[in-house]
Amino acid sequence: MYRVDINCDLGESFGNYKIGSDEEVIRLISSANIACGFHASDPLVMDKTVEMAKKYGVSVGAHPGFHDLMGFGRRKMDITPYEARTIVQYQIGALNAFCRAHNTKMNHVKLHGALYNMAGKEFELALAVCEGIKAINPELILLALSGSKMIKAAKASGIRCASEVFADRAYNDDGSLVDRKKSGAVITDENEAIKRVIRMIKEGMVTSINGHDVPINAQSVCIHGDGIKALKFAEKIRQNLENKNIEILSLEKWV
Repeated sequence: MYRVDINCDLGESFGNYKIGSDEEVIRLISSANIACGFHASDPLVMDKTVEMAKKYGVSVGAHPGFHDLMGFGRRKMDITPYEARTIVQYQIGALNAFCRAHNTKMNHVKLHGALYNMAGKEFELALAVCEGIKAINPELILLALSGSKMIKAAKASGIRCASEVFADRAYNDDGSLVDRKKSGAVITDENEAIKRVIRMIKEGMVTSINGHDVPINAQSVCIHGDGIKALKFAEKIRQNLENKNIEILSLEKWV
């Protein structure tokens, strides 16, 4: 029996601005990465998203990013490893307050945007983040890109980690994600995306943008909760995984 976690970035609305279809998508996933107020979200949204995750039996994780609301946390910032550690700890603490208020457990951490990409390539930055997570709660699982420096840093620091793949993103020959600005970076054909995900889970391989087979570890599949077709794609990918006898299970139950 194959198994996989389905994760989605949620709780990214703030103030009068609604982003994504959280309440519809959350019923189709097993793990929610909840924004913590830096790149998106606010206290009301964080509270409601934790409450919603508990209602639907979805595992809760923190989704910390750069303090860049205007750029949605997708712009690089020149920070030290120590600064990376503290901004991640701060955001974990903020979300954990709402978890405690709702008597539910935080199970994982997944970085957001530019911070995710930078820590995926810079070992010292990644190690500082992992040590910061460990200092708060050594039981937390780091969710990070398969084959990245984050996975290596998690193992070096002794915390649990889970390798993530993306349903709708193209990969380079080295297993990294193709830059969003480049042509072909985002896979728009839903059927093709689903076929790729199933192959990643069952064969541990993905075809790169250059046509080469690249080894990959698919413990969790990331889907997106925003966009016009997000909900239909979430429904479709879950149905296809179940039809292929792939068990959908949140990370803390098996990683």
